[in-house]
Amino acid sequence: MNADDFPTPDIDVESVAPESLKDRIDAGEDVTLLDTRMQSDYDEWRIGGETVTSFNVPYFEFLEDDIDDVLERVPDDREVTVLCAKGGASEYVAGTLAEHGYDVNHLEDGMNGWASIYEAVEVERYDGAGTLLQYQRPSSGCLGYLLYNDGEAAIIDPLRAFTDRYLEDTADLGVDLQYALDTHIHADHISGVRNLDAEGVEGVIPEAAVDRGVTYAAEQSSTSPASQARQDADLTTAEDGDTFDVGDATIETVSTPGHTTGMTSYLVDGSLLATGDGLLIESVARPDLEEGDEGAPEAARMLYESLQERVLPLPDDTLVGGAHFSDAAEPAEDGTFTAPIGELVEEMDALTMDEDAFVELVLSDMPPRPANYEEIIATNLGQNAVDDEEAFTLELGPNNCAASQESLAGD
Repeated sequence: MNADDFPTPDIDVESVAPESLKDRIDAGEDVTLLDTRMQSDYDEWRIGGETVTSFNVPYFEFLEDDIDDVLERVPDDREVTVLCAKGGASEYVAGTLAEHGYDVNHLEDGMNGWASIYEAVEVERYDGAGTLLQYQRPSSGCLGYLLYNDGEAAIIDPLRAFTDRYLEDTADLGVDLQYALDTHIHADHISGVRNLDAEGVEGVIPEAAVDRGVTYAAEQSSTSPASQARQDADLTTAEDGDTFDVGDATIETVSTPGHTTGMTSYLVDGSLLATGDGLLIESVARPDLEEGDEGAPEAARMLYESLQERVLPLPDDTLVGGAHFSDAAEPAEDGTFTAPIGELVEEMDALTMDEDAFVELVLSDMPPRPANYEEIIATNLGQNAVDDEEAFTLELGPNNCAASQESLAGD
């Protein structure tokens, strides 16, 4: 049954905007969520939080003639927010519950609406030239970085779903978006580099990723003059040591292979290292998404070398800003998921182990691979064409690009 096929409830049910729900969770309010998706979808990916009580009752159980047993599983002593994939089933279920006297509302646009939340938070501890923002997508834990200075800007690890957002934000700031840089060929979301390149922004990918079969022709995403002018342009490739000027600030390319052979970090004006998936504030990268289980040990050793020789020698106060965070991650005081290198060395056992122990630990406890990761990789390589709606659907779910946080975190 499609969302449009559900009967309209006989009682009006209030809808809750995804942003409002997130504000309540961020404020530490107790929130009770009834997720009506299939159990397999619920088990794979759901809304979490310390003050969130979440439980699953698939929507079809509310379509039965006798639902007394189902109603007994729904608490009647508190407000319940019902959600589904797109908002249709949850409105029906919430209406059914309201007719039985429950205090309920439903999440507008369901998990698709939750996946549309994208927030920009200033990295206050950044002390380089200009201003640095961290984009945060709570549904999948994806992070990106916007640096702007002296009328120019650059975005690191942009998401295709938010191409217009970057252009609108930089226009509002009165700056020209010069560069869109990817740290690597992502496996959990569709990159926005090609779409931004088609809009006149210089798209940049790591030179080290070329051997994976990247197709360079920028996809034409609109009929704007900028798009017409760049539709046949090649993406720029960044080699280790290359620099990109953004006003008075400089972004330096730092090769850090391991998560992928092309994994590249970007040192933002000597203050923050945008590490992609190589090093996160709670874990390190998983090494099996490019060459599978067979190639994972070699990739893990490559990752160890990158961390020890390219990342950890940086000054202790250099901020680390990864491309992901998990539900368990604690933000810094400024609300960003960043941390100084020195602090991570003190807290993360994996960063002080010898190579053999590191490899054994990383390979011992990896989560399931990201949903649709093979198709996402092919799309990011330019080998698979999908429209915007399909691209959005492909990346729904957890990112799972890190090794297990439980095995890598300190005591």
